Amino acid sequence: MLAVVRILALGVFIVVMGIIGCLFCLMRPFHRDNTRLFAHIFGYMHRILGLRLEIRVPQQVRDGGPFVYACNHQNSWDIFTLSGALPKNTVTIGKKSLVFIPFFGQLYWLAGNILIDRKNKGRAHGTITQASTAIKQRDISIWLFPEGTRSYGRGLLPFKKGAFHTAMRAGVDIVPVCVSNLHDKIKLNRWNNGVVIIEMLKPIPIQNYRRENIRELMARCHELMHAKISHLNEEVAQREGRQLTADDVVSGDKDEV
Repeated sequence: MLAVVRILALGVFIVVMGIIGCLFCLMRPFHRDNTRLFAHIFGYMHRILGLRLEIRVPQQVRDGGPFVYACNHQNSWDIFTLSGALPKNTVTIGKKSLVFIPFFGQLYWLAGNILIDRKNKGRAHGTITQASTAIKQRDISIWLFPEGTRSYGRGLLPFKKGAFHTAMRAGVDIVPVCVSNLHDKIKLNRWNNGVVIIEMLKPIPIQNYRRENIRELMARCHELMHAKISHLNEEVAQREGRQLTADDVVSGDKDEV
């Protein structure tokens, strides 16, 4: 019964907020802070899912920017957890097909997020230029998932180069964003689904790297995130009074696929 109530609540929320959000964004389409505003509203829905969310942001990130945020991507529940952590004046990059999702897709587009065609590799590479130009011209940050796909319990997947090329072209630092394990954590019929921690790390200075050693930058970011996610999973397990599970053990290869 609880699962039915939650599904209905989420469905009604997405439709209502999609309509309200589209109307609002029509009054200021593609404004640089639209995404953050509605992301935080979506983020409140973690409570409906029975989650306790803890967000940690270092002072260097609060006071700085713009940045390229590099975050691990686990599953479709991310929208109700990560949304609450989105900083001001930040947009995301998503698949062009998102625009066809009723209500949510139109809001996503009008909010000013960048849409790419995953099937067209040429256009996808052009997105790096589009994103880096947007950072400089609109004074915005970009939130990216360097794994390029959801991990679904496979640990921290290898990173692709797009996020790092974007940061280099824009000349902005990279902020790793680490999220504790969410795989198989949410049971819709369970009232309390525990704790999720989102922690941003200190910015990685982009001036310390050149295009020729971009793999070193990728490896450094992967290493930092891998270690922090493992630590967060241990902390969550301790706070929830349970042993680490196989899902809490972070595996993953840092090399690009």
